[in-house]
Amino acid sequence: MKKSTFFIVLLGIVSLFADMTYEAARSITGPFLALLGASGTMVGIVAGAGEFVGYALRILSGYVADKTNKYWSITIVGYLINLLAVPALALVGQWQFAVALIVLERIGKAIRTPARDAMLSHATVDIGRGWGFGFHEAMDQIGAMIGPLIVAAVFYFKGTYQTAFGVLIIPACLAITVLLIARFLYPSPRDLEITVKKIETKGFNRIYWIYLVAVALNGAGYADFPLIAYHFKKIATVSEEWIPVFYAVAMGVDAVAALIFGRLFDKKGLGILAFSVMISSFFAPFVFLGGFYACLVGMILWGIGMGAQESIMRAAVALLVPKERRAVGYGLFNTGYGFFWFLGSALLGFLYDISIPVLIIISVVLQLSAVPFILMIKQKIE
Repeated sequence: MKKSTFFIVLLGIVSLFADMTYEAARSITGPFLALLGASGTMVGIVAGAGEFVGYALRILSGYVADKTNKYWSITIVGYLINLLAVPALALVGQWQFAVALIVLERIGKAIRTPARDAMLSHATVDIGRGWGFGFHEAMDQIGAMIGPLIVAAVFYFKGTYQTAFGVLIIPACLAITVLLIARFLYPSPRDLEITVKKIETKGFNRIYWIYLVAVALNGAGYADFPLIAYHFKKIATVSEEWIPVFYAVAMGVDAVAALIFGRLFDKKGLGILAFSVMISSFFAPFVFLGGFYACLVGMILWGIGMGAQESIMRAAVALLVPKERRAVGYGLFNTGYGFFWFLGSALLGFLYDISIPVLIIISVVLQLSAVPFILMIKQKIE
């Protein structure tokens, strides 16, 4: 196995255990906040605020990583905060404290993601950007599928939310261990990138900013799972023990979609991203209006969209930004995406308490609005 491939595998294993930790928590934070007395509007705001803070800080984290070249140090600190905040949720009994830990977990992810993605991008040249990021996302979602199933098992055996959060200390520690092994074996991941694609430029050109508009629109219309789970619990279309299972199904679909769309991206280009957005944009009618099986279909569509976002969208950034500014490029990308995800999540949470049909319309329209911009970029670079 090539050195670059083994590095991707190691980071994939880290993400598997990390996602097992915080995606398991994410599958139940909506109902957990509802149990602690939070409203639908508050759940939407919390979900969006957590993502916004988590994404907004990435521009600073990326800038610091590129300026200092301390990619590993920043990544390790971020993972420690990101992962250890999750089992700490077992200790809280008020929604305000739970919110603080949820946001702290997102802050940790913000710190480590640009540096981690920059290191990963250096290793994906040989095997293809789409496939490399697709494989990494697939490993992510294998963990994200297993984690909610662990939570479901805890509930099946009559465990509490506190028990569910507490057991997640185990995958958190495993993720940190593998991360330190990767740091020891690959102290300078930038050396893995020996070629540069011609499409890269010396700075952030107009195409890059158009691309940010496209992903921002898509993010604004994408309902976060805590709001979906809140709806499932409130309307009782999906019982409490099935909510994490539905999330696990979505994560499994996410993993498969990441591999498929990642490979298609390497062969077909950005057009496949527009196709994935058109498919996934219709998850909202299913999850917010349907019964048990319609909600399941909606979660499958939601998972397809997540798989494309976390593989193709990240892979495209590596093509549009030179490697010496890669962490900043990812930081800007994630900040723009997160800011509009925050605005969208807050809006969708507000609309949920007023009119679910309007929520659905806004969600679908915002996502589909990204398609023309994606197709415009495709014409420019292909």
